[in-house]
Amino acid sequence: MRVLIVDDEDMIRNVLKEYVEFEGNEAYEAADGMEAVRACRDNDFDVILMDVMMPRLDGFSAVKEIKKFKDIPVIMLSARGEEYDKLFGFEIGVDDYVTKPFSPKEVMARINVVTKRKAQREDTGDVVTFEGLTVDFAGRNVFVDGVKAELTPKEYEILFYFIKNKGIALTREKLLYDVWGFDFYGDDRTVDTHIKMLRANLKQYRKFIVTLRGVGYKFEV
Repeated sequence: MRVLIVDDEDMIRNVLKEYVEFEGNEAYEAADGMEAVRACRDNDFDVILMDVMMPRLDGFSAVKEIKKFKDIPVIMLSARGEEYDKLFGFEIGVDDYVTKPFSPKEVMARINVVTKRKAQREDTGDVVTFEGLTVDFAGRNVFVDGVKAELTPKEYEILFYFIKNKGIALTREKLLYDVWGFDFYGDDRTVDTHIKMLRANLKQYRKFIVTLRGVGYKFEV
């Protein structure tokens, strides 16, 4: 596994690199967001550890730029643990969020979780169709009656999760845990708000997302 470590602090990069390589992986470094973007243009990585506060180009801006041309799982590293920062990160496509100070062992565990999640996405199949709703997993595109739907990264992740668990009743708590991450301290409103937006983008095919009163939701066709 190839891991890109992005942080302006040499000590943090060195510690993370030591643990990444100890686990038998390849570690690459970047000291700021601009270096990270260039590295991702020229190389392929399996996961990125991205600091938030950095000179020249911050971590959030770097992630938005990288997501334009490559789909690489990202774990944000930040000294700030505000819910707003986490929500913003998840909205732009971040897979997980670790607050400093952190345990390198915990970071490695999170790396394993997000890379396994990506592998599961790729194993689902390239394209699935439900009536006029088409989901291209490889391209991360969704089409409603042939017209591309403009979903946010988080809306796409929710739809993917629904399709992967088609026909299974999913509680809001499970959606928060599996889609947002096991350390995200959101509430039911977070799930309901995103599903409301997803349904609006799916138009008439919103019918596939069924509300289960007192339980949560289910993707049913």
